[in-house]
Amino acid sequence: MTYPQPGTDPTRTQPPLPAVLGPYPPVSAPTGAYAPVPAMPYQAGYPLGGQRLTVQPSLTSGMATASLVLGILGVLGGWCLFGLPCVLAVILGHLALRETRDGMRSGHGMAVAGLVLGYVFVGPMILFTVMVFFGSVLSAATPTP
Repeated sequence: MTYPQPGTDPTRTQPPLPAVLGPYPPVSAPTGAYAPVPAMPYQAGYPLGGQRLTVQPSLTSGMATASLVLGILGVLGGWCLFGLPCVLAVILGHLALRETRDGMRSGHGMAVAGLVLGYVFVGPMILFTVMVFFGSVLSAATPTP
């Protein structure tokens, strides 16, 4: 038994298609319809003549990283450190925002996160400090019977 060659059809009377299709002639498509896209033969490996683009990642701001770390430390244990990590997170967060504004350094999101964490816990720590201060002043000023 003989088998037909690939690309041929024994029931067709037309010649077989070529193995590699060349560029198609221009097709005039009706308005609003898409023209057929010519099939490109598959090429194994990388395309020839292409240029390789190497991108160096931008440096991350150290102040943004420190702001985020201090903000997390302030959340976890800022009450026993008198809110000092939160205050430092706010200061370093603002400096990091200025440093990452032009886009030369990355870390803008870390700076914002450090600011948010710092501000969330700086307010209660200031309120707590004021309450302790005024409580001690009022207790010292009030005579005991």
